[in-house]
Amino acid sequence: MFTGIIEQTGKVIKIENDGTNRHFWISSSIAKELRVDQSVAHNGVCLTVVEIVGNTYRVTAIEETLSRTNLKYFIENEIINIERCMPANGRFDGHIVQGHVDDTAFCKSIENKNGSWMFSFQIDNKKNAALIVEKGSICVNGISLTVASVTGNEFTVAIIPYTFEHTNMQFLKKSSIVNIEYDIIGKYISKIMHTYFQPTQNALL
Repeated sequence: MFTGIIEQTGKVIKIENDGTNRHFWISSSIAKELRVDQSVAHNGVCLTVVEIVGNTYRVTAIEETLSRTNLKYFIENEIINIERCMPANGRFDGHIVQGHVDDTAFCKSIENKNGSWMFSFQIDNKKNAALIVEKGSICVNGISLTVASVTGNEFTVAIIPYTFEHTNMQFLKKSSIVNIEYDIIGKYISKIMHTYFQPTQNALL
């Protein structure tokens, strides 16, 4: 479990293809604090540490993960957001994040608000638009953010200077692809509503 509070950014220094899998070597100052088998979120994607060498470590993404996330677009020297799983005695400074990406979205616009930045995104799967709630939580590239506005399958988030400077939001451009994880509570409510409260032909009889 994660909270969407990015610890730091890391750099992809090497990419190795292995069949349908892809190995990523990440350079990060927290590498020496990690252990093999530990879960770490990379742009919001939970991956398992499989090897550690000095200030670098290796994680593997399988075909399913690559097909659903922006990891398939990673290149060497890519800057990514990193968060270790939350300790049992930790604080929920963000919101409940599983590290399971639901969607990708592309950046439609970036507006400098002279003290903050407003990012506009459009999600790929329009059916998931109902999971985005104004003033609700959403995870973008692993960052816990508050939705500023929603219109159809588009939404905006406001980014404060600290978040902009300490995550890879500063490197996003128009048309950049980001990972999206919707609020788990909203997903469960949506599932329950669709499963147990679907209207039937006999509902009015």
